[in-house]
Amino acid sequence: MKRTISHYLGQLIMLGASAALIAACADKTPFAPGRYGPAKVQLSTLGRTDTNLAIATLRRVTGRYHNVNNAIADGFGLLHPCEDRPEEGPVGTVYVHMGRLLDGRIDPELPDALIYEPHRDGLKLVGVEFAIPKALSTDPIPPQFLGATFQSEDEFGVYGLHVWVWRDNPDGLFAETNPRVSCGGV
Repeated sequence: MKRTISHYLGQLIMLGASAALIAACADKTPFAPGRYGPAKVQLSTLGRTDTNLAIATLRRVTGRYHNVNNAIADGFGLLHPCEDRPEEGPVGTVYVHMGRLLDGRIDPELPDALIYEPHRDGLKLVGVEFAIPKALSTDPIPPQFLGATFQSEDEFGVYGLHVWVWRDNPDGLFAETNPRVSCGGV
């Protein structure tokens, strides 16, 4: 079943509203955000600074998503069509897995979103994204992954980090945009 962006944004808004309500009620309830601490980074299969292993892991677990139909079958839904940010550059088309996004974890085995570049023959996988909903983060400092700090994405209510594992990026592996991505559908 295909889900629309409004469905996913509705879920995200509900999560934020629920977290705010819980926090406002009491800080001693079992669900109070402070009880769980900051978002957990799952590095069980990685060394803490082994970027090459992280990239290999991300490629291994996302290789099947070069076919976007496999991503959809596994629960990813369109978040937004190809985005080219004024004064920043192109990002691409993003498909998000809401279950992974809402679990509040950063796990190289389970990236939260996939980034595609449109082509006339379909979408080409160019990267992945990790995201932590701000409502789940109790730390005032954005999360980090392999030394890269997540960027605040206020329009989606998350901290996000792009990882360009399938398209080289001259601006860096964790840059927010990639000048080698095009929204032109080449």
